[in-house]
Amino acid sequence: MTTAPVATTATATSHAATTETTSAVTHPTHREPRVWFITGASRGLGRAFTEAALAAGDRVVGAARDVGPLADLAAEHDGRFVPLSLDVTDRGAVFRTVARAVATFGRLDVVVNNAGVSLIGMVEEVTEAQARAHLDVNFFGALWVSQAVVPHLRKQGSGHILQIGSMGSAVGFASTGLYSAGKAALDNMTGALAMEVAAFGVRVTLIQPGGYETALFTHGLTLTTENEAYAPLRAELAEMWGESKDADPAKAAAVLLRLVDLPEPPRRIILGGAAYDMIAELDRARREEYERWENMSRDGD
Repeated sequence: MTTAPVATTATATSHAATTETTSAVTHPTHREPRVWFITGASRGLGRAFTEAALAAGDRVVGAARDVGPLADLAAEHDGRFVPLSLDVTDRGAVFRTVARAVATFGRLDVVVNNAGVSLIGMVEEVTEAQARAHLDVNFFGALWVSQAVVPHLRKQGSGHILQIGSMGSAVGFASTGLYSAGKAALDNMTGALAMEVAAFGVRVTLIQPGGYETALFTHGLTLTTENEAYAPLRAELAEMWGESKDADPAKAAAVLLRLVDLPEPPRRIILGGAAYDMIAELDRARREEYERWENMSRDGD
């Protein structure tokens, strides 16, 4: 089995997945407009989610470090879209911004933890500063937002938190180890959160996207200083990824809008046919390996 990394991985979307994600999205016309809080709203998937929610007639608070790219949406959707500047690594700022969002629209219905960055490099090459800065955004940023919104959702007895993880959380892969590690931490934190808030009417879903055309690997990319010892592996990876193609973020947004309309949404869902196939194959291989060593495992009792 050939496994592509999260950075440019699983980027070819199968015909079946394309058909699925581009199908018509229907929304109840009788419902009240939802209120969304979306981090990383200025680019990529966050921008696509924001546009889709506004097109559905909902109201959106779009949070981003740089809200400049959101000026057009603010002008076009005056009164229904509010851009707020936010660095998700600043826990105090996160709590203040969430409180401001609630004060603006009176409630929160859908929270999308989308803000993220990418770190590409072999585990040996990653510096302490790079590792901490990366996890501050990709894991702790989502943790701070989750902590900030839960009291409001619990009080109102409803709400849906969508954590944008990655297909990469399913496995560690050469050159994307820290990215996958952060997403794996988000994955497990999300599972715990879902159990903790279910009794309050709050739903939590982990989204595991494949490759989409975003600025994650340009605007949000950090590269390690390359160690020549890994040159042969890098060449192999470059050849492996050469034919990859990313999908349109609008397709992911269409699925997301269908997801939040479900009365009983899943606790996790994969986005993209290639991503689905890769994760299914990884699960199968992992299960086979567990079974192969079952006797040794049981000897540990």
